[in-house]
Amino acid sequence: MQFDHETYARILDNLHDGLYFVDTDRIITYWNKGAQRITGFSAAEVVGRSCADNVLSHVDGEGNSLCFGCCPLAASIGDGREREAEVYLHHKDGHRVPVLVRVSTLRDAAGNVLGGLELFTDMSTILVNSARVQELEKLAMLDTLTLLANRNYLEREFRSRFEKLKRYQESFGVLFIDIDHFKKVNDVYGHDVGDKILQFVATTFTTNSRPFDLYGRWGGEEFIGLIRNTGTEDLVLLGNRMRMLIEHSYLLHENQKLSVNISLGATMVIETDTMESLIKRADILLYESKIKGRNRLTLG
Repeated sequence: MQFDHETYARILDNLHDGLYFVDTDRIITYWNKGAQRITGFSAAEVVGRSCADNVLSHVDGEGNSLCFGCCPLAASIGDGREREAEVYLHHKDGHRVPVLVRVSTLRDAAGNVLGGLELFTDMSTILVNSARVQELEKLAMLDTLTLLANRNYLEREFRSRFEKLKRYQESFGVLFIDIDHFKKVNDVYGHDVGDKILQFVATTFTTNSRPFDLYGRWGGEEFIGLIRNTGTEDLVLLGNRMRMLIEHSYLLHENQKLSVNISLGATMVIETDTMESLIKRADILLYESKIKGRNRLTLG
């Protein structure tokens, strides 16, 4: 079976995964619909631009930028080898999306390198969280701005977790999270921009969380993460990963990158805890992060 050029183009454009081509200078020459769906950027917005020009801005799990010096796509163009990596790309709305990227070179019939291609797969929990949003909407327990669980739902979930702790000794951890200097964002840029910041922070939680963990909005710029199946070490790892991802995310506003940091208090439940004592301890630890300089996690 042979396909003409238009058929191949339709197949590539309708892949579920994101796909884009670049030339040897890493200028984007092709961008499929999957790439638009995963990143929020349309082909018209990115074709002709460098992939590092406020488009994908990949970072690794430690927050290191991959666009300058460590780019898998640039490395493949240079040596012709295929590569695979798990990275976090920048979404148009500001948050970070975990993706698995596979890169290789584009060559002409004579074998000369014309550029490279990157195929990337969305590894976030979007489908799981979509079902959760629908459930919360039915229960009127959704925070309508951030699409996270609201305080009522979080309190109900706390009660459920304490019941399981009592009956089955199922432990859990808590992350108490606050956006640093958020009042300054509202004062300088207005509440509309502040709302967008809240949304991209919340989306970072949902797209990078495990399916069985729950993040919700406690109030204002405060959030709580209820973390199951974890110990102290993993709780710190998960909290710091969220902190790093938000630190390296940004919202484009009038050609300016707006970014924020978060501070966290992290603690594991103990048998003598109540919901009130557990939340109070996490809140105190959050305050310690604030007085120590912000953009950090304090465990206790």
